[in-house]
Formats: sequence, C-alpha cells, structure tokens
Amino acid sequence: MAQAQQFKKIPQIGLLSAGSSSAGSPRIEAFRQGLRELGYQEGNTVTIEYRFAEGKLERLPSLAAELVRLNVDTIVTGGTPQLLAAKHATRTIPVVMAFAGDPVEQGFVASLARPAGNITGLSSVAPDLSGKRLELLKEIVPTLSRAGVLWNPADPGIRRNFNETETAARALGVQIHSLEVWSRDQFGSAFKAATAARVQALNLLQANLTNEHRRQIVKFAAQSRLPTMFGEEGLMDAGGLISYGPDYGDLFRRAALYVDKILKGAKPADLPVEQPTQFELVINLKTAKQIGLTMPPNVLARADKVIR
Repeated sequence: MAQAQQFKKIPQIGLLSAGSSSAGSPRIEAFRQGLRELGYQEGNTVTIEYRFAEGKLERLPSLAAELVRLNVDTIVTGGTPQLLAAKHATRTIPVVMAFAGDPVEQGFVASLARPAGNITGLSSVAPDLSGKRLELLKEIVPTLSRAGVLWNPADPGIRRNFNETETAARALGVQIHSLEVWSRDQFGSAFKAATAARVQALNLLQANLTNEHRRQIVKFAAQSRLPTMFGEEGLMDAGGLISYGPDYGDLFRRAALYVDKILKGAKPADLPVEQPTQFELVINLKTAKQIGLTMPPNVLARADKVIR
C-alpha cells in the first residue's frame, strides 16, 4: 500500500497566461491561495506548469500545445486570447477559465447553466458594467460630453464591451470617440486623435495590448489632464485615476474550486459557469491632484480603496 501511494500520480495543473509572471502575480497568488484553502500543497499534492506569453499573443498556441503534450489534468486560463488557444489545442483536457468576456457569445460554452464541452469556469461580464463606468466618469466630471474609448478591436470579445459603452453613452448624453489601437505603434496616433477630438476623459476597454501599455496611456492622460477609467485595480499601479470592475483576485480564487471539482472527477460540461459577485471601486487621489481634479465626496465615500 505504501508503495502504491508513493507512485500515485500527483495532479498536474497547466496555467496559461498572456502576460508576464510579474504582471500576473497577484492573480496567480490568488489562485494558489484558493488551492491552499482547499488543502492542496504546490509541489507536494499538486504541481503547476506555468506558461507565460510575455505579452506576445502569437506565442499562446504553442504554449497551449506544450501543456497538452504534458498531458496536464486541467488548464487554467485568464482572458479570451488564452482561452482561444486552449480551446484550439484540446477538446478533451478540461479547461477552467478564471475569467472571460461572454463565453456563450464567443462560442466557448453552450450556455452558462450547461457548458456542454470541456470548458467551464467564470465570466467577467456583469450587467450594466460599461454603463456604470461611464456613470462614474460623469459623476467625477459633471460637464462630461466627450469621452475617448481606447480599445483594441483585434482582441476577441471586446467589441461587445464597446457596443455596450456606446449604448450607455447615448443614455447619458455623452459622445463617444473610438480610439482604436491594433498594435503597439498606434498609441501615438490614438493620442493625437483624442487631442483633436478634445475628449474630456479616457475609458480603457481592458485587453492585453492596452494593459501592457498602461503606463504610456497614463503618461499621456497626465500631460493632457484627462481622467482615466480602468477596468480593475491591478492596472492602477500605472497611475490611473479610477477603476471599477470585478475583483479578479476573487475570480482566480474561485477558479481553484473548479479545479478541485475536476480533479475529483467532475466533468466541465456539468459545472455551470458563474459570474462575478464582487466588484471594486478604486480611486487614486494622487492622480486626481496631479490633473487638478477634485473628487466628489459621494464618490469617495463609495470607494473600496483610496490611493493617497
């Protein structure tokens, strides 16, 4: 019996990331914490194979293929490009999405209640999220009538976010200026377009390209004295003004629950996809002072975190 236990296979988890190990560390640590809370010990009762694309999305298919060749027990992804790579790499290994845009609309699952394939996990989409972000910008800048939306149309699933932002803008009486960046060398032209349109705020639609170049974006916004809206606290290290969105740490912790169920024999097709339950409003008063903006007290009072 002791010999059988000695040679018992230790479960292997593949973790596929589009970013770098340093940029993704808070999320990854949240996932590890989730595993520890469930009794797993990395390197002892479970192993994790990490694959980082370092911002080069073209590397994701080969990295996903590596994990498939290792025959990992499950692959954990965060974000649509990673999920696409995993989907194309395997139809048999269970894939857990720590977050995704709209997995039904993008064809990853048949429905939230019954995924039907080898993919399940969590969606980062929540009702009225785009509208709430614009409402916050309008509260911060009551005279807001022109907002720039910085986004990468090439990022799968992001167009829905842009369309929802346009719908919310019409309801709020705000004119939207689409600032498209398809590659890293297009930020300069996007900034010139923002200046020419005399936008009064920047709303960043979260994607790998804009995430990787957030410091460049924030630098332009500071020079132009523009309020910036981000989609999560993890991006505020660059000096953004405000962020509102799902608690991605919580999503990654919850992804560990899916991994646990799968390792214990559950099929992804039978595990319903869940939506965010925790949201964070983060305000950076340092940035507000830098651009000469007085933050309304009622907005400050609702903040989950204030950077001073």
